Amino acid sequence: MKKIRIVIADDHPIFIRGLRQVLAADPIMEVVAEARDGDAALTSIQESKPDVAILDVDMPKKDGFEVLRAVQSQRLPPAVVFLTMHKNEALFNGAMDLGVSGYVLKDSALAEIVDSVKAAAAGHNYVSPTLSTFLLGRRRRAQALMIEQPSLKDLTRAERSVLELVARGKTSNEIAEELHVSIRTVEHHRAHISSKLNLHGTHALLRFALARKSELSQ
Repeated sequence: MKKIRIVIADDHPIFIRGLRQVLAADPIMEVVAEARDGDAALTSIQESKPDVAILDVDMPKKDGFEVLRAVQSQRLPPAVVFLTMHKNEALFNGAMDLGVSGYVLKDSALAEIVDSVKAAAAGHNYVSPTLSTFLLGRRRRAQALMIEQPSLKDLTRAERSVLELVARGKTSNEIAEELHVSIRTVEHHRAHISSKLNLHGTHALLRFALARKSELSQ
């Protein structure tokens, strides 16, 4: 039986140990590497080429979103499962829009991690059942956007500033430094922008920003 090879990245060693024990109890699961921050996670993925990468959304150096973008831009193989302690709809939508395979709440991760990894490895999606209302919200929003197409006027000043910097090719780290905010704040803005503008897919936000670059600079 072919094993599912896994990289786990989280900055809490005790939490990783718990996940590893649960995964090890399933004979088809094989944890091939662990990482404590986003840079180490990306290196482990590049070297190990796992089937699934389990990434904490909140990691030092690179957060889960940045690692996922790097995995996609470098065409690395793993499906990605996000772990998060935040029941935040904007972050959830941002992760879904980027194409994450799994979205698991940390308070239920030990019970759900095996199912989420198996789903991701099989090319399916997994979302913690307690976040089902977020999925319903996505459907309602998609229906509403079919009626009224959003535009730049729907963005706040801060969101427009972030989008302008995206159009200039800035990374989330660079945007955070330029605007003097945290990377988490930048990711919140990116997620809100994508939700408001109905942007889906890996590079949809960048493509939109580049297409509207002249408007953003006004």
